[in-house]
Amino acid sequence: MNDSTTGADQGQALPGGAGEGTRAVRAGLPEPVKHEPTLPGPVFAAHFHLPGDPTGPYTYGRDENPTWTLLEQAIGELEAPGQDDVETLAFASGMAAISSVLFSQLRAGDAVVLPDDGYQALSLVRAQLETYGIEVRTAPTGGDAQLGVLDGAKLLWIETPSNPGLDVCDVRRLAEAAHARGALVAVDNTLATPLGQRPLELGADFAVASGTKQLTGHGDVLLGYVTGRSGEAMAAVRRWRKIVGAVPGPMEAWLAHRSIATLQLRVDRQNATALALARALRDRSDVTGLRYPGLSDDPSHRIASRQMRRYGCVVSFTLPTRARADGFLDALRLVDDATSFGGVRSTAERRGRWGGDAVPEGFIRFSVGAEDPEDLIADVLRALDESAG
Repeated sequence: MNDSTTGADQGQALPGGAGEGTRAVRAGLPEPVKHEPTLPGPVFAAHFHLPGDPTGPYTYGRDENPTWTLLEQAIGELEAPGQDDVETLAFASGMAAISSVLFSQLRAGDAVVLPDDGYQALSLVRAQLETYGIEVRTAPTGGDAQLGVLDGAKLLWIETPSNPGLDVCDVRRLAEAAHARGALVAVDNTLATPLGQRPLELGADFAVASGTKQLTGHGDVLLGYVTGRSGEAMAAVRRWRKIVGAVPGPMEAWLAHRSIATLQLRVDRQNATALALARALRDRSDVTGLRYPGLSDDPSHRIASRQMRRYGCVVSFTLPTRARADGFLDALRLVDDATSFGGVRSTAERRGRWGGDAVPEGFIRFSVGAEDPEDLIADVLRALDESAG
């Protein structure tokens, strides 16, 4: 591949060889019932009618909800199509999902390996883990550097591509090494989405993601999820969700499920435009540190092309100074100066303003939306020219 773009209720069974667009459109839909909607509306319920013994799937709103069930089935069908031994749990946010895995699997005296170049909130997680007596080791994503600190660890946390630097590691190689040492493996799949890579097929025990980003893609939902093989590890994640109450609202879950239907359409458009934008930036002398795994000369392309089917919607690069970066952002007309990524409207930000990432002052994280590629690229190049004056 070179510079490529490339619960309780039983849902509809999809053909084993169904394409990704077909799967996204139909994932998690219940069996059709005459006079009922194709996708049932959100179920708003704190409790359910429950005479006699408390049996059955729906008892109390912190434990289960029919709207979550359909969403969880849909995500599971994308993360692990055709695998019946996999379950998905939805959470109130990506951080709730991340925390559920870390804090349900680790105990005082355990060691965990985290990337030192991952999502900035991981530094907050590290501090909390250490207060609980858990040893935290870190290493960069690139070069599979986490291999060097695996011995004796209980859990390996992988983020690939990394946010915001877009480094990529070999998930299969790391998972095999971790399992040989008795460690579980979790992969943050937020930036790639299930249409970009499937961590469980690469050997991971958990695929974890913020559904706030490209999975739902409209910037109007906070959501997270964990997908893993059924068993004690996932049962512990479920218990953690119940204990802390980090559950999604039914409206958020319904909006997420509705949005997944357009996932393949959005991802293909955004990935193709991201590659075109990266190519347009490649030869500009005022742009340095350009990263996009889909570029054939990107340092991560070789590994990414082996394990990813699509390379994501985020392009990162550095402008010479903080003032130049701020001027560039101000000059953009089709791009919102906002955090997060993956939405249908392009966003960009000077990532250093948050203070949690080891990036230059002029570092830009650019999330490509669904605008016409020609319009978006012209806007970016014009803003670069104007901010240089």
